[in-house]
Amino acid sequence: MKTDLLDIKNIDCMKLMKDYSDGHFDLAITSPPYNMNLRVNSKGNGYCSRQLVKELSTKYNGYDDNLPMEDYEMFLDKILKELTRVSKLVFFNIQMITGNKPALFRLIGKYAEQIKEIAIWDKGHAQPAIGSGVMNSRYEFILILGDRPITRAFSASKFDRGCLDNLWEIKKQPSSVTGHGASYPVSLVEHILKNFSHAGDCVIDPFLGTGTTAIACHYAGCHFTGSELNTDYFNSSVERIKRETAQQVLFK
Repeated sequence: MKTDLLDIKNIDCMKLMKDYSDGHFDLAITSPPYNMNLRVNSKGNGYCSRQLVKELSTKYNGYDDNLPMEDYEMFLDKILKELTRVSKLVFFNIQMITGNKPALFRLIGKYAEQIKEIAIWDKGHAQPAIGSGVMNSRYEFILILGDRPITRAFSASKFDRGCLDNLWEIKKQPSSVTGHGASYPVSLVEHILKNFSHAGDCVIDPFLGTGTTAIACHYAGCHFTGSELNTDYFNSSVERIKRETAQQVLFK
């Protein structure tokens, strides 16, 4: 699907990014799979794959989301390397869970010199934890990388001094695509674009998912590039983007 402001492809995210030069994009806004189905084994000394029960654990169709911890860490590492290469500023949304905790914190350490800020997305409500003795997880990280990370001041910010906290209270919304249970709301992306982008900026999301970032970019007048490997999700996101952007034109 390609228009004047929108270019999305049904391809692997690494294949998408390799075609772009360093710093081609103004912003990257994305959220990778969280490795939801890697669990602690019965002995408590290692990991195993959780039984894939749709009602409890499966967030995606056609993807098990249960890489070994080291493999998941390498997966995130190669994504972050490419994102920080092709984009001047990266907003990387991820939730800390059992299946990614060591990998996530090792990567935060590895990218310490590139992390400019960490925002906390407070979803307003937490799904009850499945296991006893486990705290409900109400927040997610937004790792922000790039833009002279030695300083916390953003070079192209649009918010006034003292007017933007790094705790973002934005309610989570149900997924608009059947079989995809890990989408973030349009309002989260709109919040980022409102405060850090300008009309005409180029934005990339290598994990298109349900098309949320693309829709928010359309509203903001930004050029959007994205990819989605799962053909069913890609087709569903194309239909959603067409439907929601058509509604904007109709009621403008």
